Amino acid sequence: LTNSKGKTPRRPANKRANNVEKDPVGVYCRIRPLGAEDEECCVEMISSSTIQLHAPDGLKANRNGEYKETQYTFKKVFGINTSQRELFEDVAKPLVEDLIQCKNGLLFTYGVTGSGKTFTMTGSPGEGGLLPRSLDMIFNSIGPFQAKRFVFKPDDKNGMEIQGQVDALLERQKRDSQQSVPKTPSSRQKADPEFADMIHSEEACKCDIMDEDCCYSVFVSYIEVYNNYIYDLLEDVQFDPIRPKPPQSKILREDQNHNMYVAGCTEVEVKSTEEAFEVFWKGQKKRRIANTQLNRESSRSHSVFTVKLAQAPLDADGDHILQDKNQVNVSQLCLVDLAGSERTNRTRAQGSRLREAGNINQSLMTLRTCIEVLRENQMCGTSKMVPYRDSKVTHLFKNYFDGEGKVRMVVCVNPKADDYEETMLVMRFAEMTQEVEVARPVDRPICGLAAGRRHRNQRGGPINADDPIVLGQVIESLPALPSCELMDPADDQTLPRLIEALEKRHCVRQIMSERLNKTANTLRSILQQLDGQLDAKETFLHDQRSKLGEKEKTISSQKLEIERLEKKSKTLEYKVDILQKTTEMYEQDKRSLQQELETREQRLQKELTDRRRIEHRMQGMVTDANVKWEKECVRRVNAKQMELQNKLWMKDEKLKQLKAIVTESKKPERPSRDRDHNINQKRSASPPPLPVSPSTIPTCTSVAVQDPKPPTYPSVASCISDWEHKFSVETSGHPPQYGDSGPSQGTSSVGRRRGQATFIFCHSSGTALPVHPLHRRSHSAGGEKWVDHKPPCNLDLDTVLQPIIPNAIKVSTPSEKALSKCQKYVLRHQELASDGEIETKLIKGNVFKTRGGGQAVQFVDIETLKQECPTAPR
Repeated sequence: LTNSKGKTPRRPANKRANNVEKDPVGVYCRIRPLGAEDEECCVEMISSSTIQLHAPDGLKANRNGEYKETQYTFKKVFGINTSQRELFEDVAKPLVEDLIQCKNGLLFTYGVTGSGKTFTMTGSPGEGGLLPRSLDMIFNSIGPFQAKRFVFKPDDKNGMEIQGQVDALLERQKRDSQQSVPKTPSSRQKADPEFADMIHSEEACKCDIMDEDCCYSVFVSYIEVYNNYIYDLLEDVQFDPIRPKPPQSKILREDQNHNMYVAGCTEVEVKSTEEAFEVFWKGQKKRRIANTQLNRESSRSHSVFTVKLAQAPLDADGDHILQDKNQVNVSQLCLVDLAGSERTNRTRAQGSRLREAGNINQSLMTLRTCIEVLRENQMCGTSKMVPYRDSKVTHLFKNYFDGEGKVRMVVCVNPKADDYEETMLVMRFAEMTQEVEVARPVDRPICGLAAGRRHRNQRGGPINADDPIVLGQVIESLPALPSCELMDPADDQTLPRLIEALEKRHCVRQIMSERLNKTANTLRSILQQLDGQLDAKETFLHDQRSKLGEKEKTISSQKLEIERLEKKSKTLEYKVDILQKTTEMYEQDKRSLQQELETREQRLQKELTDRRRIEHRMQGMVTDANVKWEKECVRRVNAKQMELQNKLWMKDEKLKQLKAIVTESKKPERPSRDRDHNINQKRSASPPPLPVSPSTIPTCTSVAVQDPKPPTYPSVASCISDWEHKFSVETSGHPPQYGDSGPSQGTSSVGRRRGQATFIFCHSSGTALPVHPLHRRSHSAGGEKWVDHKPPCNLDLDTVLQPIIPNAIKVSTPSEKALSKCQKYVLRHQELASDGEIETKLIKGNVFKTRGGGQAVQFVDIETLKQECPTAPR
């Protein structure tokens, strides 16, 4: 059976032609100067493109004990004397030119902690780095062609929209009205000294290739990747001193052109280098840095400063921007300052620093893995999937490695000997990165309007009297001059016609001058009237400004009062929250205590029910025992009655036999009184004891032996004694009737009551050998040793009276070896009493040796320990 649920269709990949031109990733190397002159150096610059690494003293690079030297080649190597301007000219300037030509670019610094990455990217006052110089070149190039603010507007989907002039004007007025403190011309703000004079005026550069028929606008954004989370450094979050909230992380998304961008990131429109760098410095102050053993201000996150350049062509008249979103070109330049890789055994990082270092190394390792897979796919022709999504940094810049712009990397190296091993890893990664090729970006289409329309259709401006066009128009308005060629000296007509025409021109000129003066006077009066009205309006405005100032003061005081009340309200809300939480805690404790009380009451009720049930059961058992014993007593009484009846019957039979003997036999002579007395004594005496043979002891049987001296003549007494002996012999082999217990049963019951028994450990012979007589030692000698036999199934009770036996060998199973070493034996036995409590019995005995070589234990005492509840009813 196939699954009916369909899979999500995969987005078709951007198919590129096989003949697309590719450029390798440009990798540059910059060597930082040593911190001290006496430090050992392990990096040497051989040429402008090659460096050599040699192992420091005390470090053997191979097994032979020889120093191994390695060389690495880059596109260009910058030594310790390289200035920031030279680095910018070779590395960043081509990327800025591509940015103006609608092409993307990526520039990032890579290296060990403390190798100078942040200085290369940002710089210092007087020595601006790559970022401020790139911003300065952009604004120097597009300065006169910038659009007004809010004409270009981000659409929150990595694109740009064009607003009309009215909407842009309304947004500018709204922005100006939202400023709490208006800027006055007299109070000119000074630049922040932390980024003032980054670039000298003589070092400023400009792009020569500009499209003057376009309008430009610059947007900047600044993010950081910290612990693999993206944070916006330009986001304005109101700080709550009572309950401060942590910054919220951003997510990555893909736009309609399959390019990655940070959703919800703040993009600020800037109009000058100072404004752009001020925005950068605002975000730089929020960036996470920390003090480690290797760097006093170590970057703990990857920072990404993005410069977006939006450009759109002018319309055919050259006055306004073309209102077509498809004609807007947006290019961006990403300047990335990667955090330095570090080893925790050198930085001695702990806690959060250790976790930060682990995340930094993990993201850099993901970058290395992506570069390795790209290199393998290009060199070996494989199609392995590049793990861009394993890290936010690689996922954000995957479009650049897929051919959306140029990629440049600056490898910063610290030549000191302590960083030798980390520098080796950085060099290997840089060498591998140079072998990766990135597709060359395609030129964007340009609007098909005619070039030069900005200057050709520019209108308006002041009229210049010296302009030859204006002079020509004035001369053409005057009367035309006649032909003034004199061919004959006697010609009297040409000169008069010329004089007449000049006079007419003079008259026209006077009329024009009068009209001009009249118009000037009228204009002057109008201007004076306007000046008077303007003065009145200025006076009115001054009064309104004074009133507005008073209103603003009132408003400011009210704002302060509102802020105070808001703070007080927040404090009270916080207290209310605390009280609510405390109340909830108390209620929760109350509920838990009530639940515990109910549980205990249920347990108590259950125990009471169990007690009643046990009492009922015990009463039933007592009743049953009473009935049983009543039946047993009745049975024994009946048995006794039967026995007495048998005895009476036997006596009757004896009397009958006696009567028969008396009547049948002859009457004998009367014996003397002494003989009768002896016969009476013989008849009244009890039978003699039965002699028992030693061989009959195991079977517990007895045999009666008759008197060896019978009487010499038959008599009544002898006959009766013979008959009694015969009856006793016949009935001795049968078991007792009517519940009579034999001697062995009585003996065993008595032995159990007394708690005495004898266990003999002997050889396997049929009869037990006689044991040695007991030798009693004095208890004061203290020489006895005990065998403490505690079965593993026993429970450990909390009874206070616990048996403590010194000099005891504790065993769970008795053994002959343990018994041979001790003179006393105790067995711990637990059982459930009739009232449901656990009862512990200590069965004590003496150990002695038998004649067969074994050990015997004779139990002499039983001690009972019982655990009872003191509150239980007795």
